[in-house]
Amino acid sequence: MSVYLAFALSKQADLGNSLCAWEPSAQCPRHLFGRQAVPIVWDYAEGNPLGSSSGGWSVFIDGIVKAFTKGWNSPSVTATGRAVPANAENQIESRDRIVSTDPPYYDNIGYADLSDFFYVWLRRALETTLPELFSTLAVPKEEELVATPYRHGGKHEAETFFLNGMTGAIRRLAEQAHPAFPVSVYYAFKQSETKSDTGAVRTGWQTFLDAVIGTGFAITGTWPMRTENASRLVGMDTNALASSIVLVCRRRRPDASTVTRQDFVKALRRDLRAAILDFQRAGIAPVDLAQAAIGPGMGTYTGFAEVRTPAGRRVGVGEALALINEVMEEILSGQEAELDSDTRWAVAWYETHGFGTAPFGEANTLATAKNTSVAGLVQAGILHARSGQVRLLRPEELPEDWNPATDRRLTVWEMVQHLVRVLEGEGEIAAGQLLRRIRGQAGAARELAYRLYGVCERQKRTAEARAYNSLVISWPELARIAQEHHGRQQHLQ
Repeated sequence: MSVYLAFALSKQADLGNSLCAWEPSAQCPRHLFGRQAVPIVWDYAEGNPLGSSSGGWSVFIDGIVKAFTKGWNSPSVTATGRAVPANAENQIESRDRIVSTDPPYYDNIGYADLSDFFYVWLRRALETTLPELFSTLAVPKEEELVATPYRHGGKHEAETFFLNGMTGAIRRLAEQAHPAFPVSVYYAFKQSETKSDTGAVRTGWQTFLDAVIGTGFAITGTWPMRTENASRLVGMDTNALASSIVLVCRRRRPDASTVTRQDFVKALRRDLRAAILDFQRAGIAPVDLAQAAIGPGMGTYTGFAEVRTPAGRRVGVGEALALINEVMEEILSGQEAELDSDTRWAVAWYETHGFGTAPFGEANTLATAKNTSVAGLVQAGILHARSGQVRLLRPEELPEDWNPATDRRLTVWEMVQHLVRVLEGEGEIAAGQLLRRIRGQAGAARELAYRLYGVCERQKRTAEARAYNSLVISWPELARIAQEHHGRQQHLQ
């Protein structure tokens, strides 16, 4: 009972201190921890701890009773949870278990320091009940696996401490986890860059991958997941993280071989081509495609014991990541070769000029190279040419009565632009019906949307990138609507 009452005590501390602001919409005090920090407020709201409204002790007790009653009486609860405080580098809890772990976020959150806010009160209430947990005056901090510079004598020392500890913790998982199932590890701390003694720049992502691979794991997947609420206090008007990356890991095969860099690239082309097609068919958002492709790419890399150059130098994680990105771009560009001449011209022009204006002569030179003509592009309805200047037509400038069935010079480019126009202006149902009318080239249109998103991302064209990304995200629903509409028409016939 004293443990349950201590939950209410912690709530009382959160809502009963002089850093609680006023919540105008609900007309009550706002609790302190809206983010993982203790912010300064210029004035505070004071709840009544003896009352029956926000901030009242009886309210906290009622909430705890309801939570436990609902949980215990729920028919879906069939297992009992267990919490064990232990050092991750020598724990035994993961032995022969399926593991999904969310490790500390580098230096983003000072967990132990923040815990002191509650610890001092919990210790007074529970010291005799749980003496092993409350034997110290404050929360122990020496072994906390975060990169805190003031604790370790500097930023470099703090990073070394964190990565050494993380390597040890993940090695423990690799040794103990159930061999039949993958281990998933969340990477959710901000990307940072550091320079090594040789002057080479390493990112935090690269360093973390190195640490995971060094434990004996092979990485088979890197899935981006939207895990953070954009409306949370820490995420408003800041560069806070919006997503996590889930590393899917398995133990590396003991009989893995050493290969040359050339053999690795050859295997990479084979594995990534199939993976990217699967990602596109599954509707993976373009914004996530590059990150998702790292998974099968690193799966190829970590499937070998080592990758070496002809001179015998080991190909490290940083170089492997660069090769994965190069091959991915090569594959996406190769998909472009299957497009019609007008679309290939439009893509090349868009990469350089976007929807901006440029001289006719430049457009004509490019048209010759792409086996088309400026007059033909105007006839196709994708280009505006006047007074020696040309520009691509924006989606909103395209005709609303466009019909692919009667278009005499149909291009994949205009299919994508019309889908963007209809999706943004009329919604998914109308866009799905339009997709039904271009069914024969729907796959090419989807692949082009991926390609155009990549162009926009490199050129920092945020609004246009968002439009192509939205189209791909909506694609499964558009395809469903198109199929339903097609089936309904067949039934009527």
